[in-house]
Amino acid sequence: MSDSAKRPIIFSGIQPSGELTLGHIAGALRNWVALQRDYECYFCIVDMHAITVRQVPANLRRWTLDCAAMYLATGIQPEQATIFVQSHVPAHAELAWVLSTLTGFGEASRMTQFKEKSEQHAHNINVGLFTYPILMAADILLYQADLVPVGEDQKQHVELTRDLAQRFNNIYSPTFAVPEPYIPRYGARLMSLQDPHKKMSKSDPNRNATIFLVDDNDAIQRKIQRAVTDSGTTIEYDPENRPGISNLIEIYHLATDEPIEAIVERCREWTYSQFKAAVAEALVAYVEPVRTRFQQIRSDEASLASLLLSGAERAARVAQRTLRKVYRKIGFWSPKD
Repeated sequence: MSDSAKRPIIFSGIQPSGELTLGHIAGALRNWVALQRDYECYFCIVDMHAITVRQVPANLRRWTLDCAAMYLATGIQPEQATIFVQSHVPAHAELAWVLSTLTGFGEASRMTQFKEKSEQHAHNINVGLFTYPILMAADILLYQADLVPVGEDQKQHVELTRDLAQRFNNIYSPTFAVPEPYIPRYGARLMSLQDPHKKMSKSDPNRNATIFLVDDNDAIQRKIQRAVTDSGTTIEYDPENRPGISNLIEIYHLATDEPIEAIVERCREWTYSQFKAAVAEALVAYVEPVRTRFQQIRSDEASLASLLLSGAERAARVAQRTLRKVYRKIGFWSPKD
C-alpha cells in the first residue's frame, strides 16, 4: 500500500456561484493548502449544489473555471490533491438517491440552512434546496473522508452525514467511514465589512461589504478604510461585544499569520485609522500575488480543462468503488456480482 493510501482522507468543496472572496481563503483555501501535505485530499467544485439557486448558465460555466484557477492560485497542488468538478462524477448523484431513502423527512426538515435559504429565495423553494444536505453527505461518504473542513454554518450537515453513515453501516454492515468536521480556531468565518454581525458573502448586494480575491489594490484599501468599526477606541479582540474591530483583527491575522494575541498586544494603543491602514497594507500584500497567479492560470483554459478532467477520472475511480459496495449491499443486481 502506498503512503498516500495510508493517509487520512479529506473532502471539501466550494460552490461556483459567484466571485470568490477573502472569506473563502479564511474559511477554506488556506486550510486546504496546509492539509494537503498530510492528508489524501479531494477538493471539489460543487456545481450541482450551486443550482439549488437559479444560475445564469454562462456565469456558472465561467465561475467553475474561476474556482479551479483560484484553488491553484492559492496553493492547492494537483500532484498532492485531487481537484475536480462535482457534476463530472455521476456517483455523487447516484449515492445521494440511495441516502435519501435512509433520511427521515423530519431530520431533513430540521436543517437550519434550508430554513434560511428558503427565506432568502422565497420565489424558488425547490426540492433540491431541501435535499442539499443529502447530496453533501454523498459527496463526503463517496471518498471515505475522515475529516471535512467546514464553517460553523455547515457543521449541522456534517452531523447528518455522520448519522447517515452510521445508519447505513448498522443496517447493511460497515461500509462508510464516519467523518468529523474540521473547524479552524481563527478565520473560519470572516464577517461583512459593512455589517459585522453577518458573514462576508459573495452575494451581498453591497460590494463594499466584501473583499473579492480579484479586487485591485485600490479597491481593497478603500473597502478596509470604509469598514464599520465599534464605539470603542482600543484595539481589542472580542467578537461578541466588539465585532467590527475583531473582524479587522482576524483579517490582519489572515494576511500576516501573526497570532491574534500578538496583534492585540502590539496594536492596542493604535487609533482605528492607524490600524485600518496597517490592515489594508498587509491585505494588499497578501492578495496581490494570489490575484496575479489566478489571472495567469485562468488565461490558459486548455490546461485547466485537462487538469479538471484528469481529476474527475481519479475521483471517479474512488467514488465508483464505494458506490459498487453500496449497490451490492442494498441488493442491486449486477452481472459482475
